[in-house]
Amino acid sequence: MARIIRVLVVDDSAVVRTLLSEGLGNDPCIEVVGAAKDAYEARDMIVRLSPDVMTLDVDMPRMDGVDFLRRLMPQYPIPVVMVSSHTERGQSTTLNALSAGAVDFVAKPSRALTQGVQQMMLELRTKVKIASAANVSHWKQRRTQQARPDMAHSTPIEMVALGASTGGTEAIRTVLRSLPVRTPGIVIVQHMPAGFTATFARMLNDSSLLACKEAEDGDVVTPGVVLVAPAGRQCRVKRRGGQLVISLGEQDRVSGHAPSVDVMMRSVAQSAGRESIGVLLTGMGADGAQGMLAMRRKGAFTIAQDEATSVVFGMPKEAWQCGGASVLRPLDQVAQSILDATKADPNGRDPRRHR
Repeated sequence: MARIIRVLVVDDSAVVRTLLSEGLGNDPCIEVVGAAKDAYEARDMIVRLSPDVMTLDVDMPRMDGVDFLRRLMPQYPIPVVMVSSHTERGQSTTLNALSAGAVDFVAKPSRALTQGVQQMMLELRTKVKIASAANVSHWKQRRTQQARPDMAHSTPIEMVALGASTGGTEAIRTVLRSLPVRTPGIVIVQHMPAGFTATFARMLNDSSLLACKEAEDGDVVTPGVVLVAPAGRQCRVKRRGGQLVISLGEQDRVSGHAPSVDVMMRSVAQSAGRESIGVLLTGMGADGAQGMLAMRRKGAFTIAQDEATSVVFGMPKEAWQCGGASVLRPLDQVAQSILDATKADPNGRDPRRHR
């Protein structure tokens, strides 16, 4: 029999607590072991009930979800799925929660429609199951300070193609915080719902030395600039007049996603080839594995996050097993691996080491 996932629901609304508890309980693999109205009740229930996963409301009285996570995770790491609103404030708070330790989030329906609630509950049940297998042990007594290098070496590398999914928002932030201003241009595909990518880009901009923005059609890939692919459209990098530019296209899903890491990386393989670096961070599924393999076959250096530091070792594992990843690296070494791969050797040797 499949393991039963024990879930604690935390929300200040009694109606929402009931809705979430009943919706999660409809899945035979999930058991709701408790429901708390605030962080203080949740704290006591966590100790008493030892749940496998917690769903957590973003906005709560007395102590909001972000503050609760910042206090909880270093002492008692537990996989958490946030329940967020579609408002701009809700999006910002949700992304702060992900940086404080939440594994993933679901957005509440913008209107109280039965169909919207059913879709949200389907997504929540799926993400609770994913979260139950997530590795959050690295939050125990986590160090928050990281050194940042002052400058990078001169390089023929034109760009970095980076993909991530579950657990990726904080992983991406960790990598970017350790990169200098002169880093080659970076294009990011992070699986997120529509509306969240612009907020995510602004938060990256505020937490790194790089200029970060949501990508627009025709944007030029430029050193020191990070372009985050907007949710809901496929993002490609094409060469036009000697420049690498963003091309936003159809909304159809590829590898289950729009944007898809596979689509973006395959385009980078064609447009930049060995003058590019591919990076695949934590995430569920296989999106990006074949795209990274296409990059490597064109001579690109490719880096996948290792299992020990991945929240979900899905996408990086698939890339490693199919031969798409040149190396596996712990999250705290990914930025340095990018910088090492951009170093110009005066003796003409390639510093990029493939397995």
